[in-house]
Amino acid sequence: MSQYSESATSRFALIEDQGLSLNIHYHDCGEGEEVVVMLHGSGPGASGWSNFSRNVEPLTAAGYRVVLMDCPGWSKSDSIVCSDSRSALNARVLKGLLDHLGIARVHLIGNSMGGHSAVAFALEYPQCTDRLVLMGGGTGGVSPFVPMPTEGIKLLQKVYRNPTQENLQQMMDIFVYDAGDLTPELIAGRLENILKRRDHLENFTKSLAVNPRQFPDMSQRLGEITAPTLVIWGRNDRFVPMDTGLRLVAGIPNSELHLFNNCGHWVQWEHAERFNRLVEDFLG
Repeated sequence: MSQYSESATSRFALIEDQGLSLNIHYHDCGEGEEVVVMLHGSGPGASGWSNFSRNVEPLTAAGYRVVLMDCPGWSKSDSIVCSDSRSALNARVLKGLLDHLGIARVHLIGNSMGGHSAVAFALEYPQCTDRLVLMGGGTGGVSPFVPMPTEGIKLLQKVYRNPTQENLQQMMDIFVYDAGDLTPELIAGRLENILKRRDHLENFTKSLAVNPRQFPDMSQRLGEITAPTLVIWGRNDRFVPMDTGLRLVAGIPNSELHLFNNCGHWVQWEHAERFNRLVEDFLG
């Protein structure tokens, strides 16, 4: 039984971004001097807690303070139509949250969209970035080996347009390698989170209509990243193919790659125990 719960660690902060006041939801766990920020992916119904609930306790037990930020347009954070780079938006909002909390420097763990956002943060605020962990995302452009958009991204966008249990189940069935691990309760809870915030769904589709490239390719700038970086990928990822991870390692000078076989797009959930040990060793 974890000593941290979703409700007990829930917090809000009002963040100013380019003339907008955004009420941002986050979780704050542990009391360590070093801070780990975890950034979730862009799936409908996603949140920091749903993405990383299996990873908080090991990191706090290892002595870290852990912050999970819900990006604008997800979970309990304010909704927004993003006409520019969502990666840059999330990076700016994170910087605002860290300023609010009085945190000067962090380790960043980003999954999918969170990986893109972590790269944007590292490029814009290198002085605030200690180490990076990128899983299933982080830019790198389109894959020359897999039809784009991938089957997973197509199904994700289908859920945004028509959030039914059937469409969500189709997406989640290929989200992980072994769909048998997905309980009916998990699917039902995810659908409930989606339907609670139809404004998030509508604004995400509006954002795509205004700017289909919400997460621009920053391959040409990866060489600027000085932070030690651990790239983690699922060999069977059907949302963001693993050759994207290879390009991240090729571009980021001080980086390494760990590939999990029999693993989809959710390494930190599918192989939580091994993932936690790997990250603790890297951050330590």
